[in-house]
Amino acid sequence: MYSFTEENYLKAIYKLQERQEEAVSTNAIADSLNTRAASVTDMVQKLSGKSLLIYEKYKGVVLTEAGRKVAIGLVRKHRLWETFLVDKLRFTWDEVHELAEQLEHIKSEELVDKLDEFLGFPKHDPHGDPIPQQDGKMLSQALILLEQMPEKAFAIISGVVNHSPVFLQYLQKQNLVLGISVEVLEKNAFDKSMSIRLNAEKEIQVSAEVARNLLMKV
Repeated sequence: MYSFTEENYLKAIYKLQERQEEAVSTNAIADSLNTRAASVTDMVQKLSGKSLLIYEKYKGVVLTEAGRKVAIGLVRKHRLWETFLVDKLRFTWDEVHELAEQLEHIKSEELVDKLDEFLGFPKHDPHGDPIPQQDGKMLSQALILLEQMPEKAFAIISGVVNHSPVFLQYLQKQNLVLGISVEVLEKNAFDKSMSIRLNAEKEIQVSAEVARNLLMKV
């Protein structure tokens, strides 16, 4: 059994490592968890002593298979709870992250498996992120950022990079939600903003910040 703090560290390291596929620096972990680098060093040494990660000074941190298993289990629970909160309790997608952060620390694997079955074994959470299966495997997604799409191209909104409530609320107001078809009409060379058409109907302008945070399935 691990503490909430230990689990949060493992999940944060997993997500950083997944993004860059190399050793994660203590500074990157500190930024991710909004804590001091000295506190991170103390914790990674503790987790290293439990064989959950490998820590080399000046090189960074890599999860062991045991550490990765714990982290993926947390990601699985988090995304299943987000799905439950949206699909069954009618929370909006910008409201569920903090609640799922609490629920992901429930230890019962039987409960999590029953939750997965109750939801019909969903493949993705409300933000489009893949949900790990019981064995830890996860569906790969061939997605690109909206900013990478050329003019006249079509794609479907299938995920978001930024999960902050304020960004998700903005997307909801603009109807930039999962499943919406997007056609790129024009890309502005000056500020990287884009003119797009939603579902072959509404035309809107999106900023470069929005374009680099929307994941598209071509």
